[in-house]
Amino acid sequence: MEIQIDSHTLERAEERGTNKKEVIDVINTGFSIPAKYGRIGKAKIYDFRQQRHKKYYEQKRVEVFYTIEENVIVTVTVYVFYGKWEV
Repeated sequence: MEIQIDSHTLERAEERGTNKKEVIDVINTGFSIPAKYGRIGKAKIYDFRQQRHKKYYEQKRVEVFYTIEENVIVTVTVYVFYGKWEV
């Protein structure tokens, strides 16, 4: 299925510490998470092992929310959380 990444999603991705490649990877291989307003949510945990805003984090969790319109996945937004999760 075609994936259309909205410009809002790309702006948020850059601000929050992810990129287009990871957004697509989350959609294709992430696990399902709850979403509101008829949207679909997926998340994936990545090894990070570096600093962000002067604090060290082991991992980051990227969450992507999207809709499906006429067989096209259209992203709505992306969130990134930093910390350590059990996989």
